[in-house]
Amino acid sequence: MTLPPRVTIVEVGPRDGLQNVSLVPDTAAKVGFIDRLSDAGLPVVEVGAFVDPRRVPAMADTEAVVRAIAQRPGTRYTALVPNLRGLARAAGAGLREVSVFGAASDSFSRRNINQGIAESFLGFRAVIQEAAASGIRVRGYLSTSFGCPYEGDVPAERVAELTDELLQMGVFEVAISDTIGIAHPGQVWRTLDAVSSRVPFERVALHFHDTRGTGLANVLAGLQAGVTTFDASCGGLGGCPYAPGASGNLATEDLVYMLDGMGIDTGVSLQGLVEASTFMAPHVQGELPSRYLKAAQAATMRTRSERRDA
Repeated sequence: MTLPPRVTIVEVGPRDGLQNVSLVPDTAAKVGFIDRLSDAGLPVVEVGAFVDPRRVPAMADTEAVVRAIAQRPGTRYTALVPNLRGLARAAGAGLREVSVFGAASDSFSRRNINQGIAESFLGFRAVIQEAAASGIRVRGYLSTSFGCPYEGDVPAERVAELTDELLQMGVFEVAISDTIGIAHPGQVWRTLDAVSSRVPFERVALHFHDTRGTGLANVLAGLQAGVTTFDASCGGLGGCPYAPGASGNLATEDLVYMLDGMGIDTGVSLQGLVEASTFMAPHVQGELPSRYLKAAQAATMRTRSERRDA
């Protein structure tokens, strides 16, 4: 089996992970979380979203977060922007990289941003052009690429066409996303086969949720196909507020543990990730789903117990 020697992890916990939590952490907690993610060596951290706070209240303080974090040399910091206004806010906060959020399903696009695919892509084109003029790089998300909660199956060829269209607009990378956690390895291979006929995998990332427990298996399928960039969320935080039942992003700890064991370099510290998740857990008042995190915490408790008994 031929696998890549190195993988880039895009940490989406501070945005995708926190956008739909029942208890929203305050700005200081978000800053502490992001700073710990930076210290863990993550090469890319998505710090928030410049969206309408009435629609996503958890992201209302993104500008304050960006201004307060300690930006580590070697780490790229990015945020989601839905339109030109969001881009202006991101630029004003000092970000040099942003993301736009498209969909492969027209129904999902309309429920998510009140625009169909064609209309949303017109808006993205304006954002990408303005960003390029300002020296800001733009990443593209393509949500519901493996299935839609409203339409069901999404044709692989449609994913390939829309990925190509986003790249032609000027995004540097497209994150093909399993928004509702429905993908399995066979589907990943079929979708990537269609995508590879149009675009190079160097410009493709994969964004998996672990709703049905197939997140790591899907990463392995992506690695086998030749993809080397994967999104993940520290602690397994988050999901999508517009996709019923889609809780549970792929946990960064679980991903790094698997890649470390396979001899694939990420530059990310597992212990640093555990510290970031442990810091954030009380601020969201919920047990984080990362399997590696639970195992590490259990081992720590066992060691402490043994020391007390000694």
